[in-house]
Amino acid sequence: MIRMTEEKLAHKLSLKKYCEQMILQRIAITQQAMDEAQAAANQEGKSSAGDKYETARAMSHLEKDMHARQLLAHQESLHALSAVNVQVIYNTPAAGAFIQSTHHHFFIGAGLGKQVVNGETVVFLSPISPLAQQLMRKKVGDEFEFKGKEQIVATY
Repeated sequence: MIRMTEEKLAHKLSLKKYCEQMILQRIAITQQAMDEAQAAANQEGKSSAGDKYETARAMSHLEKDMHARQLLAHQESLHALSAVNVQVIYNTPAAGAFIQSTHHHFFIGAGLGKQVVNGETVVFLSPISPLAQQLMRKKVGDEFEFKGKEQIVATY
């Protein structure tokens, strides 16, 4: 029993680390895109067609602002993930739970969607997502629907 518990905790920790790596990667990509949009705005030279210059510069600033919002969302996801406790085996699903159903595996920690980790397909859910909220009200043996298929919660 102890070995099985240790394996479950190690598995959940590895899933959380995977989430952290993915979010950090998204932060780096978004930061780079934001920097490139700023550089494009800075490089836009004043031409005789002043409206064209102003339009191009405004478009670059809009793109930078869009990336800034994405960056903030990624940073908030990383902050929320840091609060997720994976050192507990839950009796009912909660943030940090790994849930097996009849057709899918779910990890409640960060909304990354379906990912393949070490050959295992896992659906990563944000704790505030509608499906995670639905799963948090289920216990082993309860049914729920996901992607048009009836599923049964098998284990946590």
